[in-house]
Amino acid sequence: MAAPLTDLEKRKQISIRGIVGVENVAELKKGFNRHLHFTLVKDRNIATPRDYYFALAHTVRDHLVGRWIRTQQFYYETDPKRVYYLSLEFYMGRTLQNTMINLGLQNACDEAIYQLGLDMEDLEEMEEDAGLGNGGLGRLAACFLDSMATLGLAAYGYGIRYEYGIFNQKIKEGWQVEEADDWLRHGNPWEKARPEYMLPVHYYGRVEESKEGARWVDTQVVLAMPYDTPIPGYMNNTVNTMRLWSARAPNDFNLKDFNVGDYIQAVLDRNLAENISRVLYPNDNFFEGKELRLKQEYFVVAATLQDIIRRFKISKKGSSGPVSFDSFPEKVAIQLNDTHPAMAIPELMRVFVDVEKLDWDTAWAITKRTFAYTNHTVLPEALERWPVGLLETLLPRHLQIIYRINQGHLDGIRALFPGDLDRIRRMSLIEEDGGKRVNMAHLCIVGSHAVNGVAEIHSNIIKNDVFRDFSELEPDKFQNKTNGITPRRWLLLCNPGLAELIAEAIGEEYVKDLSQLQKLNELVKDDAFIRDVSNVKQDNKVKFSQYLEKEYKVNINLSSMFDVHVKRIHEYKRQLLNCLHIITMYNRIKKNPKAPFVPRTVIIGGKAAPGYHMAKKIIKLITAVGHVVNKDPVVGSKLKVIYLENYRVSLAEKVIPATDLSEQISTAGTEASGTGNMKFMLNGALTIGTMDGANVEMAEEVGEENMFIFGMRVEDVAEMDVQGYDAVTYYNNIPELKQAVDQIQGGFFSPKQPELFKDITNMLFNHDRFKVFADYEGYIKCQEKVSQLYQLITISGNHHYPPCSSS
Repeated sequence: MAAPLTDLEKRKQISIRGIVGVENVAELKKGFNRHLHFTLVKDRNIATPRDYYFALAHTVRDHLVGRWIRTQQFYYETDPKRVYYLSLEFYMGRTLQNTMINLGLQNACDEAIYQLGLDMEDLEEMEEDAGLGNGGLGRLAACFLDSMATLGLAAYGYGIRYEYGIFNQKIKEGWQVEEADDWLRHGNPWEKARPEYMLPVHYYGRVEESKEGARWVDTQVVLAMPYDTPIPGYMNNTVNTMRLWSARAPNDFNLKDFNVGDYIQAVLDRNLAENISRVLYPNDNFFEGKELRLKQEYFVVAATLQDIIRRFKISKKGSSGPVSFDSFPEKVAIQLNDTHPAMAIPELMRVFVDVEKLDWDTAWAITKRTFAYTNHTVLPEALERWPVGLLETLLPRHLQIIYRINQGHLDGIRALFPGDLDRIRRMSLIEEDGGKRVNMAHLCIVGSHAVNGVAEIHSNIIKNDVFRDFSELEPDKFQNKTNGITPRRWLLLCNPGLAELIAEAIGEEYVKDLSQLQKLNELVKDDAFIRDVSNVKQDNKVKFSQYLEKEYKVNINLSSMFDVHVKRIHEYKRQLLNCLHIITMYNRIKKNPKAPFVPRTVIIGGKAAPGYHMAKKIIKLITAVGHVVNKDPVVGSKLKVIYLENYRVSLAEKVIPATDLSEQISTAGTEASGTGNMKFMLNGALTIGTMDGANVEMAEEVGEENMFIFGMRVEDVAEMDVQGYDAVTYYNNIPELKQAVDQIQGGFFSPKQPELFKDITNMLFNHDRFKVFADYEGYIKCQEKVSQLYQLITISGNHHYPPCSSS
């Protein structure tokens, strides 16, 4: 008779990472060896770790193919309404582990790889991140694709297959240095090129008027080659598609008209066309009005709409006569991820009117019912405003269509508000002041049936402030859809210990329905469960510490609080406020080295846009402060500062599960939502933050007493804008702030270049839009509460949290 199962063995049987069947493992090993031999043409004697990664990736991909084909076949047969998510960014990260988890293959693959004498983690580390995004906007797109597949929706992601993704960040002597991200260098096992669906995209040319209507002629053609990536749902056999377009020059490019006789130059010039999909623009929350960027935006839109219309027509192939587009909005929903794909609105109108010969009013009604628009930011420097002259050259027909859309729009406003010229100026799609520009947000609002912000506070700001005129006109058009994150990647994948613990306690349903986590409330006084959660966190800290010690050659104090601030570097996100807190802690230790101090490891990471001078200086300041703090023997293991190099999706998966304190400290009213805030909370970190973005709704869910909330609210910021913000007053009235700023200003952290940070201090005193000094005192006091609580639960071992915040 078999021996009874131990607790550990029982635990192993409840597994959200799939069942380990003997046949399953044998089949995976066979697939692995077959791919090593036939796909990679290697044997075990000469195979490299990368070969092993590719062999495993192809083996796992084999398990996707049947489901992928069947899913697409099912959509063809049942013809559901399809959702098209248009985005210039998809920040996907790595694919292997996510695919294994969603197919329920993780445990079987682990066992197979172990039996083959290899290390799974080593193989996973070989995969390049697909870094086709900058930050929140691109990662949201990736999370949505996972969620839509898990919900079984007929959804498609459409974007650009950038040859170079977000740059790799190196920190050299404390400064950010960019390196090209050649992520496709070794090939991408997850994509399938589809040259049979290649489509033409037109640029330049002129518009010819005739009896039949407008014709766009004498254009330059670039071809769009689709590459498809499978998007598996979680344990539901659905596999959706992300289709990314790559630019190709046509074979007669530059050979027919120009360069006659200069064949070599004509072939070399093919690069000019193919540059369209060469590189991701590395700006987050900033508009750079370059011609190449507009070409990219139109490229994805023109190719995608041809594809959508082709698919719509196939579904109508049984009907006789010309295809009717009346049912188009019942079968097609197009979501615009910010204004970057806004040219889809005039492009769909061009196809309907010029190509399909619909009358204007019918085409416009269908177009509006098809599109919906997500706004991602209220920062004025981020709003897209394209010069009319550029549009006239590059997309002359689209400019005509935009003018006609604007005419109809303004006629409606004149009828409702006769003589209100200021309103007409404010609401026009064309801005006249400082050169004629097309306001793309206005185009998206007018051309969509629904507009959403990405957190309640952000949606309210859009309605009541930024787009107030539009929401007064059509209040029902404006909605809220608070961002979310996929729990597959951001819990199961990155924190298996916590995921298993939760599954044991409340079952596995929560993986598809996070509201189930409320059941954990019943365990809040269960000492054993709380201790297990605490142990998982400590294990994650140990693991991440090993990574840090290997990468940065630092000794990490494992009993210290891991205080983490990772996101794009931007003045509004206020990494400077965090930096002032570090300096304040340092000064307190130096002033009284014997006083009790709750140890901290402060981890800051994130990329700065290459052209954003202030953000790059902020990185240099943080690294300079870290250099002083980390080298000071008086400080010892009490305080360490680490700048995490090259923060990206795969690094987020490592740091987030190990975090004790999550920093979400933007000026109220500036962070549209934030999603990192949710990832940290899902992984058991506590949050210090302002009432901004989704922090507000997180506080509503968990109770403000369970977060460390500080600082001005939106109303306080608005009032201060009216009254005037005087940084000098704060500086003069708060001694610790004055000391820290004087040290930055006086060269304490840059003795060889005392003036190094004068741009930063000058900004803080004279034109700080984000009011760092105004929130300094509240932040420092709140951080003291953080330390008190950390000490209470770690030193005393009392895991029953008293309230975090008394605000």
